[in-house]
Amino acid sequence: MAIVEFIGDLPVQDPPEEEFSAADLTWTKFGTAEHHDDAALIPYDRVDEFIVGEGSNLECPTRFHIERGRKRKMGSLKEYKDDEYLEYRMYWCSFGPENYGEGGSILPSRRYRLNTRNRAARPQSMRGCTCNFVVKRLYARPSLALIIYHERRHVNKSGFVCHGPLDRDAIGPGAKTVPYICNEIQQQTMSMIYLGIPEENILEKHIEGIQRYCGSNAKVNSLASQYVHKLGMIIKRSTHELDLDDQASIRMWVERNKKSIFIYQDTSEKDSFILGIQTEWQLQQMIRFGHCSLIAADSTFGIKRLKYPLCTLLVFDSRQHALPVAWVITRSFAKPDVSKWMKALLDRARSVEPGWKINGFLIDDAAAETDPIRDIFCCPILFSLWRVRRSWLRNIVKKCNNIEVQREIFKRLGNIVYGIWGGNRTLGALEELTQDFVDQTAFMEYFKSSWVPKIEMWLSTMRSLPLASQEASGAIEAYHVKMKVKLFDDSHLGALQRVDWLVHKLTTELHSSYWLDRYADECDSFQNVKEEYIASTSWHRALQIPDSAVSLDDKDYLYAKVLSQKDSSTVHLVWNPGSEFSFCDCAWSMQGNLCKHVIKVNMICESRQGYQPSMSFQSFKELLMSLLKKPMDDSVALDQSMAWTMQMFDQIRKLVEVTSSNDIGTVVNNLPLQWVSKKGRTGVGKPSTSLALPSGSIDTNRAAAARKKNRKRKRLSRLR
Repeated sequence: MAIVEFIGDLPVQDPPEEEFSAADLTWTKFGTAEHHDDAALIPYDRVDEFIVGEGSNLECPTRFHIERGRKRKMGSLKEYKDDEYLEYRMYWCSFGPENYGEGGSILPSRRYRLNTRNRAARPQSMRGCTCNFVVKRLYARPSLALIIYHERRHVNKSGFVCHGPLDRDAIGPGAKTVPYICNEIQQQTMSMIYLGIPEENILEKHIEGIQRYCGSNAKVNSLASQYVHKLGMIIKRSTHELDLDDQASIRMWVERNKKSIFIYQDTSEKDSFILGIQTEWQLQQMIRFGHCSLIAADSTFGIKRLKYPLCTLLVFDSRQHALPVAWVITRSFAKPDVSKWMKALLDRARSVEPGWKINGFLIDDAAAETDPIRDIFCCPILFSLWRVRRSWLRNIVKKCNNIEVQREIFKRLGNIVYGIWGGNRTLGALEELTQDFVDQTAFMEYFKSSWVPKIEMWLSTMRSLPLASQEASGAIEAYHVKMKVKLFDDSHLGALQRVDWLVHKLTTELHSSYWLDRYADECDSFQNVKEEYIASTSWHRALQIPDSAVSLDDKDYLYAKVLSQKDSSTVHLVWNPGSEFSFCDCAWSMQGNLCKHVIKVNMICESRQGYQPSMSFQSFKELLMSLLKKPMDDSVALDQSMAWTMQMFDQIRKLVEVTSSNDIGTVVNNLPLQWVSKKGRTGVGKPSTSLALPSGSIDTNRAAAARKKNRKRKRLSRLR
């Protein structure tokens, strides 16, 4: 068969059938002698009919989903070839390609949220089918679509039929009666099983889901009951120990779960162990909530109790809750190793969304390497105080018995931190602290051994980096507390030194918990789960406290009282109000956590005179002032500082305007007009607007011009 190199040589085919398939088209080899595929040209408005007809193949019935897709705007290209696309979509058989058995391979994660109605009849059977084709809506001829079939057969990589009646491993004629179970329903059912919800409730929700596709009948309900019961048995009997040797067990898990790994480096004499875990759902959330937003790190979790410390990367979702989007298990914090997994994570995100970027990276460890963040993510770095605050408060409460002493020590430590901008001598303040509380032996021994040697490093980091807000710190701390409850259960204390156990807990219970939280919030289902999810951070709980429940000591500014919303006879006392180092006597705060009472009191103190500003605002103010401290004779530096200041001020003003406005329409109306630039002259390959020729003559002229241009290039290359 002859190979066609120009689309103009392909005939436009428009079969008379209402739905048609590849068998109703005449296919032509399109491309070059080295690389060519079967291609056909059809009207663009008949693409959907082709896809429906192609999925109705009697030998291999299936559905096709969008694996990749790209779009361009009309007029975005000044010069283009005849096969350039206006819209590009790759369709893949829903029985593949996710075959992760021996020799299986993976494709990049999908950019789009799949339409679950267009999945295969048996989506739980992912057989590694390689059947796929591309649909291009032509840039030069938008009314036409070019279909390029890469693989027309429904076979796997070995060349065997992998689904349908001709599949040797098919489950027989009864497959047609199996109820439709999409990925969303399956993930919902698995999440509920992992979280220990009773089987009756799981079955009820499962049947509600499949009845959207199969209808209601006794046969469907019976099969659904069997499915839920069997899935529950499989999950209950599953174990993290794939091998008695932990290292061999991890290798087996990695081999079976390649789609959830973005980096794996085994232990050797030269290399440290690194395992980066990110499921497809986590990747979608990172792209969705991390783009042009913030990423935070909960680093060094379990550094004393786990075999390898755990670092979690978090994004802030639509409710500003911390959502885990990647886990990194490694003991190495060296710059080369950190660069490896950060680059691998960024490459994975950009393989799905090429323009993906973040606006800031929050760290909570002063010893963390910041150069890889700046070099790879190319964004500002912020510092969160939550880890310092939590560590100091927990040990003060644990090692000091007198509550008045606890308040004073915590306040004095806060003053040391606040003094980073006031020029206070750190060593002098520490000496006074140790002398004044010399009788608190247990705490002072802990503080001298754990913090005094490195406190200058921590204060220097706080001084040099912008500080994160209490809302962000509270969200990170809420995730940390939840993960600690999930992992450090008494029944699993014997498994803490196994990496396969840690991986199993993260990818099952913790992942399922956050998946169900997001699903309940977005779909407005599982009301109990949704309510618990919304109230999972101290910031959101603080918003439920009315201002009238807070009374301040406006005379000496020493304390504030917060009336309990559950018990009107209970009043919580917050000492040192207005500071990140406020001390509350509630049970949650006495465990070292940032409680809702402290946050509520600080919210009110922001608008009152006599209270110090928050550290995040003070840090922001110092940053702005540093831009204005450039010498007057250094005119270029001063101009640059002013430009940065005005740019930052304009962005903040717009953000405040949007968040405080009740009507977004008024904000849009106040935006400046943006004039569209004039188009340049019409050149070769650029459509002219001066003449309105019939489409056929336009296409012929373009093809002739393209051929003429190519012949001219060939002659020039020969002369060279």
